[in-house]
Amino acid sequence: MSLPETNKPGVLLPEGTGSPLSGGKGGGKTLRLQVYLAHAGAASRRASERFILSGRVEVNGRKVTELGVKVGPGDEVRLDGVPVKPETQLRYIALHKPPLYLCSSFDPQGRTLALDLLPGDIRERMYTVGRLDYRSSGLVLFTNDGDFAAVVSHPGREVEKEYLVEASGRIPDEVPEAFSRGVVIEGIRYQARSIDRLGGRTLRVVLIEGKNREIRRVFSHFHLHPEKLHRVRIGPVNIGELRPGESRPLTEAEIRGLRKSGGIRY
Repeated sequence: MSLPETNKPGVLLPEGTGSPLSGGKGGGKTLRLQVYLAHAGAASRRASERFILSGRVEVNGRKVTELGVKVGPGDEVRLDGVPVKPETQLRYIALHKPPLYLCSSFDPQGRTLALDLLPGDIRERMYTVGRLDYRSSGLVLFTNDGDFAAVVSHPGREVEKEYLVEASGRIPDEVPEAFSRGVVIEGIRYQARSIDRLGGRTLRVVLIEGKNREIRRVFSHFHLHPEKLHRVRIGPVNIGELRPGESRPLTEAEIRGLRKSGGIRY
């Protein structure tokens, strides 16, 4: 299967789906308020529930602080006073993030954002799926499907993430052996699903939990410095021939595969 042309907005949906209020499958139906917010790209359902309970959401001018409220196409929903509406198109995009780009929607320090590398004609609010730290490079996914982002990123879903790691010096055998068995650092257990040695200074590491800076913390524990940390795969999605800074829409097969990997049944 040939890949879509790079740097084009991703508007692909799994077959048989559509925005719940856009006339697609389920169009015109009422939705629970937290589901409505998730489809509007405001946040995941769980985060949307917190927004509701904290009084940040209004429906038709009235503040809602209880779960269970349902809304439809004719209702006006506001989050922090700003109107929100369900997305009419769900987008799923793969980006090759270069080093020194931040996976965030805003940075008070003014550092360059990976989000700014996406095609300029994308107007939807995009979520990062599988963040990389500022110095790392490789595959990052973006979507405006809040539930999809939250579930695929959740450590408990065990979506595989594959990295190529190059250290500044030779990596002792004890490091991959310990990482494979599991190593406890400051009370937190880190364990790779699999590790392959590619050279004296290079490892291929597959993770499923995605703890914050997991590989860097393990290397630091053994007094090593990962000179290069490059992600090449998230679930069924490979970085392929994408060059640094390039992006492409996910294929329908990749979207279905990520949904399946994350246990999403819709």
